[in-house]
Amino acid sequence: MAAFLRLCALVILVFSLVATSISADLNANYYKKTCPKALSTIKTVVEKAVAKEKRMGASLLRLHFHDCFVNGCDASVLLDDSSSIDSEKNAFPNINSARGFNVVDEIKSAVDKACGRPVVSCADILAVAARDSVVALGGKSWNVRLGRRDSRTANRTRANTNLPSPFLDLPGLLTSFKNHGLNEKDLVALSGGHTIGFSQCGNFKNRIYNESTIDPNFARTRQATCPRTGGDTRLAPFDATGNKFDTDYFKELVKRRGLLHSDQALFVNGASTKDLVKKYSGDRALFFADFGKSMIKMGNITPLTGKNGEIRKNCRKVNSG
Repeated sequence: MAAFLRLCALVILVFSLVATSISADLNANYYKKTCPKALSTIKTVVEKAVAKEKRMGASLLRLHFHDCFVNGCDASVLLDDSSSIDSEKNAFPNINSARGFNVVDEIKSAVDKACGRPVVSCADILAVAARDSVVALGGKSWNVRLGRRDSRTANRTRANTNLPSPFLDLPGLLTSFKNHGLNEKDLVALSGGHTIGFSQCGNFKNRIYNESTIDPNFARTRQATCPRTGGDTRLAPFDATGNKFDTDYFKELVKRRGLLHSDQALFVNGASTKDLVKKYSGDRALFFADFGKSMIKMGNITPLTGKNGEIRKNCRKVNSG
């Protein structure tokens, strides 16, 4: 028994050292010498894109999330189909839904021009663009740790299984996040990203017609644009201020006006998550601070660093040779 416990302790220590090493490889000043204009260039393109279309901010934030939850933060979500790539863009959570790829292309082109060569990874572009999108829509900034490299593979199967479904109850959400090293607070804080953006009717149709944990007036409002049959791609905002990063998402959950089943589950299925929802609904500074911390933590999910992976010349395809 003693030998078994020592072995368990050794495994935990090794895992801890590996995790620490990965985090240490990422730092906010990674491009300070190799491309000092990198971050300002990304910010300029993101601000221009969000000014043109407010919804783009939520789309860029979502790309980073959908990237990190599949094989880690390695820009695999950006790869197009090819003879060797089964694109994650074709996975159920992404197909006809994930967007912003053209903006990422614009960022990549502008950054490579500013740096004089391809030195900034597509994975880092996603992480910084997510932060800059939040700030552009009224949120608070955080220090993005950088130094990720890009994968040479994608995994559509894992995208189908690893990305949390909008139909999950709280236990399923907690398990999904735990599998990526994220805890209960991370789940609630990161779900707050739904304070910006829209969802398709097919994701919330069952909720507005069949669930009891929903405000009847809210259900009727959503039913006006989301019929029982058809219209699955019609959009509705997650909260009343869908183009502003604020705490209205949590305020809506308290009123049982969460758009998705998985949104409302945070308030009705668990005492501790319910408490966090209440706290965030009334404390903007706390939510902004915790959201930034959880974004940093999510951005540390098994990144490729050092000599692993590559710096793609084109975010849509792996380098040749």
